[in-house]
Parts: sequence; C-alpha cells; structure tokens
Amino acid sequence: MKKLVHVVGAGLAGLAAAVQLQRRGAQVVLHDAAVYAGGRCRSYYDSRLGATIDSGNHMVLSGNAATMNYLRAIGAVDELVGPDQPEFPFVDLATLARWTVRVSPGHLPWWIFDAAARVPNTGPADYLALVPLLFARPGRSVGETMRCSGALWDRLLRPLFHALLNVGPREASAELTGAMLRETLLAGGLACRPLVARNGLGSAFVDPALRLLQHGGAAIQLGSRLNDIVFSTDNTRVQALRFANEHVALAPNQAVLLAVPPEVAPTLVPGLRAPNRFAAVAHAHFAVEPPLGLPPITGLLNGTAGWLFATDGRLSVTVNAAERVLDMPRDELARTLWAEVARAVNLPVDPLPAWQVVLEKHATFAALPDQDTLRPGTRTRWNNLTLAGDWTATGLPATIEGAIRSGQKAADLLLNQPMERR
Repeated sequence: MKKLVHVVGAGLAGLAAAVQLQRRGAQVVLHDAAVYAGGRCRSYYDSRLGATIDSGNHMVLSGNAATMNYLRAIGAVDELVGPDQPEFPFVDLATLARWTVRVSPGHLPWWIFDAAARVPNTGPADYLALVPLLFARPGRSVGETMRCSGALWDRLLRPLFHALLNVGPREASAELTGAMLRETLLAGGLACRPLVARNGLGSAFVDPALRLLQHGGAAIQLGSRLNDIVFSTDNTRVQALRFANEHVALAPNQAVLLAVPPEVAPTLVPGLRAPNRFAAVAHAHFAVEPPLGLPPITGLLNGTAGWLFATDGRLSVTVNAAERVLDMPRDELARTLWAEVARAVNLPVDPLPAWQVVLEKHATFAALPDQDTLRPGTRTRWNNLTLAGDWTATGLPATIEGAIRSGQKAADLLLNQPMERR
C-alpha cells in the first residue's frame, strides 16, 4: 500500500518535499493556508508596473546541488540563467570604481594569485583571513572569529555575507558563514556561477512543480489552513489534522510533513523551539530597460542597496537587513534607491521611472549564533511527523538551497521509516 503524506506548507520546502515524495512513490496531499503556492518565493502581477514581478530578488549558485536536482526533477533547470563564467561584478557608488571578481573553475583557488581576477588592492595572503571561519566554534560570531576589515572584507566578503546571511555580517553566525563558504568559494568556480530565474521565480520553482504534482495524482489544496494537530494518546504519532473546513484522520500508513513558517510551527507542535528573531528585506523594481551589456547581477558598495538585478524591461535592487528602511515613506525609498541605480548604470536620475517597493519584515530568521541554536532538526518525537523549512537545522542560512534541502531530507526520512501496522 502506498504511503500517503500530507505536506502542510507549499513554499519551496513543501514543494521540494512533495516532489521528492511523489518521485519515490508516495501519494501526496499538499496544503497551504494561502491561495497560492511558493510562499516567499513566488511571482505575481503588479498593476503599478503592469508586469509580473517576483516577491523578492533571489540568486542561487551553480553548486547548489539540492536546488539543481529539484529543478531537474520538475523540468525547469533551463529557467536559470547567468554568466558563463563564475564572475561577480561590483560598483562602488562612492567612487564609481568598478571591478569583477573571477573565481577559477577548479578546486584550487588560482584566482587569488591573479591580480586581474581577485579583489583589487588585495594579495594572496589576505585570503588566509577566511581560514578561522572553517573551524568556527558554535555560538561565535563572524566578528569574534576573523578580521573584519581591509579591502577583501569591504569589497567582497561584507557584501557577499550580507546578502547570503541577511544580517550584519560581523554579528552573523560564524558556523553558518563557514558552511556557506565551503559550498561556494571553497568549492571552486564551477560551484560559484550566480544564477537568476530569467522568467521569474514562479516559472522556475513553483509552476512546473505544481504541474508535475498534479500530473502525478497529487491533491493540491490551497486556502487550506491547518488549525490544530491531534496527537495519539500514547503521544507517539499524529492522529489527525484539523483544518479550517476539514478534519482529517490519519491511518497507520499516513504521515505529515510540516513545512510552515517558524512563527507558525510552535503553535502546532508542543514544545517545539524555533528561531524567534527575524531579518527584513526590501526590494525595489523599476520599469527601465537595462543598458546593453549590463550583467544580470551586480554588487553595489557604499549605498543603501546591496545588489542590482537586471532583467528584460526592469532593474531591481535588494536591501538586505533592511530594518533601517522599513519606516521610510515608500516614495522616498524608491527615489533613494533609483538614484543609486542610476549612478551605477549611468542613467539620468530624473524622471523617476515607474516603480514598486516590496517590504518583507520577516523575510528570514536572523542568522545569529543564538538563533542558530534554536533551529530544530527534521525528525520529531512523533514517528509520522517531520519538519521542513529554511529555518530548520539545515546547516545553512535561510536560502533557497537550505529550504529545498530540508524538504527533500524530511521526505526521505518519512519514506525510509517502515509503515505502521494495526
């Protein structure tokens, strides 16, 4: 008899879990409280711009193995595009200095010995500053672990860490930062090509997954809010799920994979600890055709925004750890960010093009040492319940790779357990 799994939460972790479960022969019922799938990683039509935009600007790297496997499984790997080489262009908004970091393709970091490829005003010895991060002790911050000054820090590490950790880089968990380094810069250039969804996050990560699941017989129930989990009297398994409009009793061969946000999970699972501090992200989209030859992703230094994304008909920027701009009037924030974009790409500041600002107050859990210790594992004490989400103990910050990896792991854990019998 097929195992039936209720996947609660249709963000990337839940979608990845559902796809993995179906591929391995399980029957899937996918629920989400929202009327759309994708969670924080989705596309939608914006009437102000008259275009479909993403809920946020997201970048993945070519070495994100779980992400690439997921995209291959749903037939969407071609939706990601980026430079042919592992290159990271930067612009200093204060001086208009421009440079490109070019990571060599193999595992050996030959690029740090090439003045034209490494960060300007750095030498090979400067990169030894990264070594302590690889041996970071739990509970310590980046600032307590390595030297956070100099050209390498200012021109590469700080903006990169800021984007991937979404907190002040000095305060971030050194353990998470070290793990991230192992899977990016230290994995060699073939793992470091920056990629973006050319037709939007929905076309790359969400819509193909929903089509695959539907074709495989999965039941997709959007607008289905889980209000309560009923546990058995011996407290060994989930006995039932109470949704807003439905009570679902679970048979012995049925299980639950919970992929809801960290604010919600502790209200459903007794005694569950989860991160309780969050970091904001702001995105601004401008209806402007990018100048010819502009790279799809550019790092910005000494400005409000950290990264510039160029797509057909639009320039977008991201402000990480954006608590400092949440209270700004949106038109003022749009003008501030457009002035930076215009300076970076040599366009006139006036007139201000059509724009949209998207604020996410709880975009990610705060990747701080104390918050990392609150992340739960995949397994729970109930034998038919597992957890997924980028906020669980993935060993990575809150990234697309972490979310997808967690969903696949939670699915495999359920299916590797023997079915219960009455």
